[in-house]
Amino acid sequence: MAEVAPPAPEPTKDIAEERAAVPAPEESKAMTVIEDAEKAAATDALLTRVATEKRMSAAKKLADIASWENSKVAEIEAEIKKYQEYLERKKAEQVEKLMNSVAMVHRAAEEKRAAAEARRGEEVVKAEEAAAKYRAKGEPPKKLLFG
Repeated sequence: MAEVAPPAPEPTKDIAEERAAVPAPEESKAMTVIEDAEKAAATDALLTRVATEKRMSAAKKLADIASWENSKVAEIEAEIKKYQEYLERKKAEQVEKLMNSVAMVHRAAEEKRAAAEARRGEEVVKAEEAAAKYRAKGEPPKKLLFG
């Protein structure tokens, strides 16, 4: 008896599987378009994320710079205020010294006026005494006392 060869596997299934594994040209183009779209979307998302990170980094740097600027301005304004207070104290001290000088000048002038008034009073009394003496004698003075 002749040996009977086993039946050959059905080639239709293998070919069908191969065809399913290898897409038709139209399906391949569609898959490529979908893959390209996915890659473009992923790239866009990445670029958007990077741009957002850069913006946030720049915003943080700007905020840090603004904070630094404000602190330095506050320090300088505090120093200005300190100098202004110092100058106001010095000005008040100098004004007080000058006012004391003015008061001393007024006091000295008053003393000089009082001394001049006292001298004048003494001279008047002296002149009146001399006039009374000459009247009592009845003679005119031989030389003028005031002249």
